[in-house]
Amino acid sequence: MKRLITFLAAIALPLSACFAQEHFISVGGDILERGELRIGGVSEETEKPDGDMAAFIVNRARVNVDYKWKNIIETCFTAQYSGTWGMADGSLSIYEAWGQVNFGKGFFTKLGRQALSYDDERMFGSDDWSMTGSVHDALKLGYEGHGHKIHLIGAYNQNPDNIEGGTFFTGGIQPYKFMQSLWYHYDVPTFPLGVSLLFMNVGMQGEPQEDVQPVWWQQVAGAYLEFNPGRWKVKADAYMQFGTHETGIPLRAWMASGKVSYAALPSLSVYLGYDYMSGDTDYAVPAGGQIGLQRHDVIRGFSSVYGSHHKFYGAMDFFYVSDYYHGFTPGLQNLYAGVNWEPIKNWGIDLSYHFLATGAKLRNADMPLGHEVEFSTGYSFNKYLSLSAGYSFMYGTETMVVLKRSSDNRMLNWAWLMLRITPSFSR
Repeated sequence: MKRLITFLAAIALPLSACFAQEHFISVGGDILERGELRIGGVSEETEKPDGDMAAFIVNRARVNVDYKWKNIIETCFTAQYSGTWGMADGSLSIYEAWGQVNFGKGFFTKLGRQALSYDDERMFGSDDWSMTGSVHDALKLGYEGHGHKIHLIGAYNQNPDNIEGGTFFTGGIQPYKFMQSLWYHYDVPTFPLGVSLLFMNVGMQGEPQEDVQPVWWQQVAGAYLEFNPGRWKVKADAYMQFGTHETGIPLRAWMASGKVSYAALPSLSVYLGYDYMSGDTDYAVPAGGQIGLQRHDVIRGFSSVYGSHHKFYGAMDFFYVSDYYHGFTPGLQNLYAGVNWEPIKNWGIDLSYHFLATGAKLRNADMPLGHEVEFSTGYSFNKYLSLSAGYSFMYGTETMVVLKRSSDNRMLNWAWLMLRITPSFSR
């Protein structure tokens, strides 16, 4: 028996060493708990006895298992629960489930449910602030090497795998029926400049009409630039949106943004930025709530529906997170300035001011929407534990009241406190 054990051990030890070299498994978690207090911040059509006020705690828990073999095959499975404290039932789903095959020399393919995050996440982002995040069921073909990155993405969405009933799509984790995108990025060697180009073609399913299921095609094309000479950081992007809106109306919209940061000290930087989103000049519902709709001949309201919206346009999420009535958007101008300070290691403080206005000149209202002041701070105890908090105040104008249909949207307050735990185990 002793000889048998010795013989088995002699075989098992080299095999386990080989497994350790060829196979890599990691298990991780992401626990997020955030309490929010809002007085204002979400528009209401009718006044309530206790006013426009809310206090709640939201939470999200993710468990992910990642497997790699010889840097050739990689798979990732992430289960996710999200909800609000006190709910009888929350949302339990698979956040990511994908497989990737690396062919060598920088070529790879990735297939399955996956988060798409590019550049500053304005057009494609994981939207990590939200409790559910943003993912796509897609196929990605890519190449990365020698300063070049190119990704070709394709998706086709369908509700059931039915034989009867056609291929009508009523909406799922993403609103589109078809999506094809091409992203290219180049980092200039020996020079602090990176440039990205993006083209997106999206097919939105229209309502069935006489046994015909129309698909309205709309396109996005644009570029992103990042330039970091010395203490300066410059970011800029511009995108055009064209084709046909999902309502069947021609779409002609655009956006542009720029941000400049300067590190005055290793622990202190200041920044200035401006965002512009084109918009429509007419109300979808006339001001004052009159009966009838204003039909647009052309939709000029820009929409970055797959981006991480919370990162831009004010932390209170009035714009491009919560909609105006009937999807009408007057566009947006966001002129902001701020300071970022790290008084000690792992502790950051950010203070900023935003002047907000519509992108289009409206017929029945002035363009300014309001002023917003934002404060946020965060401390990382270690790589697994962090605590952050923030407070925002907005003073809205009469235009804000008209567009959001609420007399409460004048002096708005929002505060939050968030704890995040990200344990990790690898073998």
